[in-house]
Amino acid sequence: MRIDVRGQSFGLTPAIETYAERKFETALDRFANRISTVTVRLFDDNGPRGGVDKRCLAELTMPRSRGLMIDEPSNDLYAAIDAAAERASRAVARAIGRRRAKRSLAAEYREAERTGISRRVRVPAS
Repeated sequence: MRIDVRGQSFGLTPAIETYAERKFETALDRFANRISTVTVRLFDDNGPRGGVDKRCLAELTMPRSRGLMIDEPSNDLYAAIDAAAERASRAVARAIGRRRAKRSLAAEYREAERTGISRRVRVPAS
């Protein structure tokens, strides 16, 4: 997994760059073999005027899958990085779970066609 941190519309300090790299590396460590690149873009939209103008935009690229985009605004750049890393971890886990469920369902259909026995009916939990 390659992590690329970029600063847009402000000077990116080495401290912020290192912080973002470590946060995303820690949050996505268990999915490292499933993610090829993570591009983190940090924005300061209003400059020195203040307000909710700092954003962390993370783009995750996964092989054989659509990419994921996480956009997290905040008053503080470090808080935006923290929240985006956490959301990215949950989004990747959810995407992997969906892919796994589709594969399992396809395997059940193939098995039903092969054996001639109808696929088992799942009762939704109430």
